[in-house]
Amino acid sequence: MQIMAILEYNEVKPGVVIVLEGDPYECLSAHVFRKQQRKPVNATKLRNLKTGSVKEHSFGSSDKVAEAELESRPVKYLYFNKGEYWFCEVNDPSKRFQLDSEMLGDKMKFIKPNSTIDTISFPAQSGSASGGNDEIIGVKVPIKVELKVTEAPPDMRGNTAQGGSKQVTLESGAVINVPMFVKEGDVIRINTETGDYVERA
Repeated sequence: MQIMAILEYNEVKPGVVIVLEGDPYECLSAHVFRKQQRKPVNATKLRNLKTGSVKEHSFGSSDKVAEAELESRPVKYLYFNKGEYWFCEVNDPSKRFQLDSEMLGDKMKFIKPNSTIDTISFPAQSGSASGGNDEIIGVKVPIKVELKVTEAPPDMRGNTAQGGSKQVTLESGAVINVPMFVKEGDVIRINTETGDYVERA
């Protein structure tokens, strides 16, 4: 296993992933401040990348913490069934595995079957219950994807001028709000982080 970088208390910043109590946590917010005559502390909000739970944690000026070594590898997305996303190895379709939709969140709704994406895994800690296997904790999908509109209600005359919106269904099965002028058959760009329409492709 790789040697992990050790961070000072004030190096835990938003976007940094650290190991705390054996689990990987992403820092969502951090605020370094000093209480009267005391030593400075870094008050952080951390999200557990395995469970999704968020907690607050303060690091004192003498605290040090290990930066998590996350690994990514490409996999092929196959299909969604009963709350589970199924994947396989890129070069070996017989090696299949599934990940729970709760863990992956909404962004998978914008990925078409047979697309290649990256899984993010956390190397197992020595002595952990997973017995030395890397544990997949999430997936990395493109920030913007292009998808075809498969179902769209017809334009209501007069609505286009006011810039209203309507709901359409995309080829991945996701349903999103788009401007009135978007038609069935259009290919549009979506921001997978927000789930919002960006523009027509």
